[in-house]
Amino acid sequence: MSGFSFDRLSAVLTMRRCLSKITECQMGFKNLNFFLVGSSSVSRTITTAIERSCSSNAAQVDHQTKDNSVSDMLIDSFGRMHTYLRISLTERCNLRCQYCMPSEGVELTPNSQLLSQSEIVRLAGLFVSSGVNKIRLTGGEPTVRKDIEEICLQLSSLKGLKNLAITTNGITLAKKLPKLKECGLDSLNISLDTLVPAKFEFLTRRKGYERVMQSIDTAIALGYNPVKVNCVVMRGLNDDEICDFVELTREKPINVRFIEFMPFDGNVWNVKKLVPYAEVMDKVVKGFPSIKRMQDHPTETAKNFTIDGHVGSVSFITSMTEHFCSGCNRLRLLADGNFKVCLFGPSEVSLRDPLRSGADDEALREIIGAAVKRKKAAHAGMLDIAKTANRPMIHIGG
Repeated sequence: MSGFSFDRLSAVLTMRRCLSKITECQMGFKNLNFFLVGSSSVSRTITTAIERSCSSNAAQVDHQTKDNSVSDMLIDSFGRMHTYLRISLTERCNLRCQYCMPSEGVELTPNSQLLSQSEIVRLAGLFVSSGVNKIRLTGGEPTVRKDIEEICLQLSSLKGLKNLAITTNGITLAKKLPKLKECGLDSLNISLDTLVPAKFEFLTRRKGYERVMQSIDTAIALGYNPVKVNCVVMRGLNDDEICDFVELTREKPINVRFIEFMPFDGNVWNVKKLVPYAEVMDKVVKGFPSIKRMQDHPTETAKNFTIDGHVGSVSFITSMTEHFCSGCNRLRLLADGNFKVCLFGPSEVSLRDPLRSGADDEALREIIGAAVKRKKAAHAGMLDIAKTANRPMIHIGG
């Protein structure tokens, strides 16, 4: 950015986000000393702004409720409100995980056909103004995109967005995370399928186990709580490490998420490789009998559990054996600008093409709303999904 430095812009928007989040709450301040930023005049200015916001807070509640309500564009024919958007920033990745990418690789979309930073922000703004309150950045590997900090900065400043998250393989995350946090990254998921370095290299076809572990520790040190660790369980590959993963939660604020192996083009899915939730749970219960179920939100994809004496927690994502379609609130924007309403459905519609043809916001809303209304009540089921043509996961976004 020219003229106005990126660091200064980051600081200004960070202050604005903090004030925004505070003034959206029921105030009741006891102490404003935490706003002191090295200048009494700046402190007084901020305090005055907060006091003015407090005095008009009651009048703003109804207005904010209307601003943040979910528009019809995001409500499907079954009444599900879609407030969670996953945005794939890139198809490129610095790993070659076996369950994600074919051994021969995949043909990548030319850069000119991928969404630009401004296109991502415009479309994201359209979704957020319509009721989306959570955005997750995915890939490929989102951290390989050079402008990820600027994207986070602009997305996190969207009015109405409550959470900006990322799913990453953690290879380059440790060095980038401090800046990403400054730019408004609220939460993160780190993919890790084995705790054995040699097996990591086999599963990902690359080295990097130590860097992933460093990223987990960096996230904890920066105050992310919980740090979510995604583990795809595959029979004969890592199903012998289930209890080892649970041990990660004993002394650290880590949420280990065991994910059932899902079929996508090129990942050679086989039902024999699938380790069902019931089997994984049985192993965990035997190793940690004090495990207890938590109260999950209706739109939660995971079954969440705590274990006595553990700082962290354990979750299970049961896409194959116990689907959670009835509470689904997720939509996907792919790196090439295609819009997808179901991870397992082959249907896609381009938002990039009408956007580049000059479509205004209303036209884009009509395209999005029509796609959402076509969303089915549930996916086709485990065996039918395996037979249905769908893009490789690296194209769709994790």
